[in-house]
Amino acid sequence: MTDTKPTLSCLSDTLAICRLEPDALLPSWAIPGEFTSITRTADELSIVCRQADVPAEIPCEKGYHCIKVEGPVAFTVIGVLSSLTAVLAREGISIFAVSTFDTDYILVKKDQMDKAVQALSQAGYHINQ
Repeated sequence: MTDTKPTLSCLSDTLAICRLEPDALLPSWAIPGEFTSITRTADELSIVCRQADVPAEIPCEKGYHCIKVEGPVAFTVIGVLSSLTAVLAREGISIFAVSTFDTDYILVKKDQMDKAVQALSQAGYHINQ
């Protein structure tokens, strides 16, 4: 990674991480919100979306907030996600990471978000809240 640390932003939505069967159709409730991530594998359809939109019967982990790495981050840049997760791991903060073409996102449980922001700030990251 370069010596310059990327700027981070905190997204406002509370998110849920949902698991559906691998052959499930993409549900319309998964689309609204400022952040949605959809991944289909042979084992599951995994959806990260706004918690308020998830029907009660859907298996999910609730109560996540999201930290965005302001991008785009070039594919040749090494260690961005690793350096962020190392800071959080030292503080005992569990994460769920999502990467896109342009950047990375780190989901942290709502009750750990203040601790995560403080740890990243102390490590020299600028965080837009």
